[in-house]
Amino acid sequence: MPFTKEAKASVIEKHAHNVGDTGSTEVQVALLTERINRLSSHLTANNNDVAAKRGLLTLVGQRKRMLGYLENKDKARYKALIEKLGLRK
Repeated sequence: MPFTKEAKASVIEKHAHNVGDTGSTEVQVALLTERINRLSSHLTANNNDVAAKRGLLTLVGQRKRMLGYLENKDKARYKALIEKLGLRK
């Protein structure tokens, strides 16, 4: 199932600081998380899809770098984001 415009807009709306905010770190991490969740559900059904597996690892690495950046810049925003997305313990 592709990532539709409506689904993307709803993710952006949930995590944006103000109207039209698509570039903040929180929005980008939330979009990556949604894509990662969709790819992992695809890989449970198609475990031999090597290209999707490689893409998943790329997205996870990108999200990790963005979270590291956010943690260094503003710990409060980082903690709020990982709590909202349910990424860590």
